[in-house]
This record gives sequence, C-alpha cells and structure tokens, in this order.
Amino acid sequence: MKIIIVGATGTIGKHVVKALESAHEIVKVGSKSGDFQVDISSLESIESLFKQVGPFDALISAAGDAHFGPLPQMTDADFRKGVDSKLMGQVNLVLIGQKYINAKGSFTLTSGSLAQDPIVYGAAVSTINGALNGFVKGAAIELENGVRINAIAPGVVEESPAYFPYFPGDIPVEMHRVAQAYYKSVMGGQTGQVYFVG
Repeated sequence: MKIIIVGATGTIGKHVVKALESAHEIVKVGSKSGDFQVDISSLESIESLFKQVGPFDALISAAGDAHFGPLPQMTDADFRKGVDSKLMGQVNLVLIGQKYINAKGSFTLTSGSLAQDPIVYGAAVSTINGALNGFVKGAAIELENGVRINAIAPGVVEESPAYFPYFPGDIPVEMHRVAQAYYKSVMGGQTGQVYFVG
C-alpha cells in the first residue's frame, strides 16, 4: 500500500513509520522535513501535497499544534492556534484527501486522551480532541467508495517527559503500543472508531 504519514519524523510519527515501512511504500511528510512538506493550516499547501503525491491508499496524520496553558489567561488567539492546526488541519486532510484516496482506503487522525480524561491547563486541547473524535464518527458514515476513518487517542507518551508533571498518576504509554494502534487502524477493517491508548 502507498501510505502517507503526516508528521512522519515527530515523536509518534517516527514509530508509526517503523511499524509500517517494511511492507508498504511510505510517503513521509513533515512541516520542514520528509519527502514532501506541508503546512496543514493552509488549504493551498494541503491541496499541493495531494497533487504532488497522487493517488494513495492510506493517510495517517500525527500532526498538529494546540495551546496548552491556564484557562484564566487563555485568549481567543491561543485557542484558535489548535483549531486552525490540530483540528482543521487534520479535518482538511480528509476533506481534500477524499478526492485523491483510492477505493477502500483509510484515514487515521490523532486526537488524544484529554477529550475524556482532562488535565489542568488542557482545556483547549480537550476541546480539539473531542471535536476530532466527533468528526471521525460523523465522517465515517459519509465517506464513499469503502473509505474508512478512525482516530488514535493516546495518553501522555513515554518519549514526552516534559509533559509528565501535568499528568499526575498517569503511566506514560509505551511507543510500540501507540504505533500498533495506528497499524490496527490502517490494516484492520473498522471505521468511525476512536482507539484510546492509555
């Protein structure tokens, strides 16, 4: 299969690449690195990416920024950082990508555990993760030609120690378990699912 991985060199993305590259053609996409570059907050950049890559069988997105900070100081601009990047960036990968994906292909997006297990300073991220999960469930019943869509919702991962203090009592998730959730989404048959990895 020809699999596009957006965020291929990131904390999660590099492990997803490793889990899939031995048996599939991987197109690595990053904001500054990889085979192709994309700014997921730009519709023009996303469209250009798909035109360059051409037809594909699966897209995995492990990309997107969001604001992390105290609610009393949060501004509209802070909140919109995540709306424009992590939320609409990934939504637009699907809205535009559906024109290029092969029949029976799949989209796999990344939300996160904060949608159902919030933490202090994480209100904006909780909102965006919840919206992504809702989009996946709604889009699953409308995508055509047998195309599937799922989301992966990992907890704090073992390779992000800077975030550990914000997740008191949480056991960091092993990277191979996170990568296998993406593998399941791409290689399995389910759609409209949110795979929680905690």
